[in-house]
Amino acid sequence: MELKILTKMKEGENMKLYSNEIVFRGHPDKVCDQISDALLDAYLEKDKNARCGIEVMGGKGKIFITGEVTSSAEVDVQNVVKRVLKDVGYETNYEIINNLGKQSHDIALGTNDEVGGAGDNGMMFGYACRDTEEMLPLAMVILQKLSMTYDTLRQNDKRFLPDGKAQITGKYTSEGKLAGIKTFTICYQNTEQEREKTDEIIIRICNEICAKYNIKVEKYLINPTGKFLIGGFSGDAGLTGRKIVVDSYHSFASVGGGAFSGKDPTKVDRSGAYKAREIAKKVLSRHPEFDTCVVQLSYAIGVEKPLAIYIRANNKDLEVPESLYDECTPKNIIKDLNLKNICYEEKARFGHFTD
Repeated sequence: MELKILTKMKEGENMKLYSNEIVFRGHPDKVCDQISDALLDAYLEKDKNARCGIEVMGGKGKIFITGEVTSSAEVDVQNVVKRVLKDVGYETNYEIINNLGKQSHDIALGTNDEVGGAGDNGMMFGYACRDTEEMLPLAMVILQKLSMTYDTLRQNDKRFLPDGKAQITGKYTSEGKLAGIKTFTICYQNTEQEREKTDEIIIRICNEICAKYNIKVEKYLINPTGKFLIGGFSGDAGLTGRKIVVDSYHSFASVGGGAFSGKDPTKVDRSGAYKAREIAKKVLSRHPEFDTCVVQLSYAIGVEKPLAIYIRANNKDLEVPESLYDECTPKNIIKDLNLKNICYEEKARFGHFTD
């Protein structure tokens, strides 16, 4: 197969196609993320120094909770899980298996308050661009707004059920700007009552969101298998952290090696990714000549400062001040971003970077 390099496209020529996706709040993987973070919130509410790495798997009538928690707090795991299921729109009659243990003493040696080291090895990415006021890619913002709107819709119209996902196949200019949507694919769980009308509602919502950005949709694919009645844990298994690309930048930027949900902020998989995003936004705010910025942080478990910080804007490498290494220790990230006092469950619903 011979491939040719795309040259700068003239007006009217075919544009390059690129796709991104989101899953709705009721998708099994997203439900597991929300349960993990709801449990984390419950521990941090009672014990700001709780160490948590909580994983959830659900499917076929069972929800399995495992991982590590070291905390002085007592949390009613069963009640938290049932509350999340109810909020998402599902029944609560699941067998809930609590298999949580304590954090390894070996890990604790390097992450306690005296040492303040990173909770794991790894690299994290942050990204920002000027496509939207949120400094996120436009197609990503459109899907986030659809996911939020759908969640409100299903709470007020019982024909719409919690599970679902959506995908945009966008038409992009040679400068990487979204010029239109070739195909908008939406799979939404529903009662199959008045399908023609509910499909029309979905299309109208998508058109209204896209119109705010002067984006037109050429074609819709709505539940292309023909039916989507069985969903949630009855239709598919769910697992914490399996939607890391959705949680990050929808494939418009690199993704680090670790997921976010269920992890307290000493785990740099989460706090480092949040910090990298903040740095990328600051670069664009302070440098109007740049349109995009990518940041990579890397850490070693038990070591306080990052091993490396890499910043690239408009495909140019930027010099990293030494002071930024001090700013990016877990302790300073937690303090600067107030990471012991935020609601992580809210971040797990529609994407961790919805600002």
